Amino acid sequence: MPETVTIERIEKYFGITERARAKATPCTENELDAARLDTMLKMCDDYTADARHFANEGNLVSAFGAINYAHAWLDAAVKIGLMDGHGDDSLFTLP
Repeated sequence: MPETVTIERIEKYFGITERARAKATPCTENELDAARLDTMLKMCDDYTADARHFANEGNLVSAFGAINYAHAWLDAAVKIGLMDGHGDDSLFTLP
């Protein structure tokens, strides 16, 4: 049976994304990569804000999608080497 999108499930993913955002640290080596990382982090933050907005409006499916998309920006930054995930393979898809 498929799982239901609930506010509790969404809050769980907010927590996971918040932990990932706090744990990953920049490891850029030049200005271009730093600018790219800034863009990726802004996308993460914007999608997190969108997810919160959707959740507050009761649109749980969109909130769930947006918070997972937010986390994907962090995961991608770690995967391509713009951030260090500090070996945490529960929060990130490590290189």
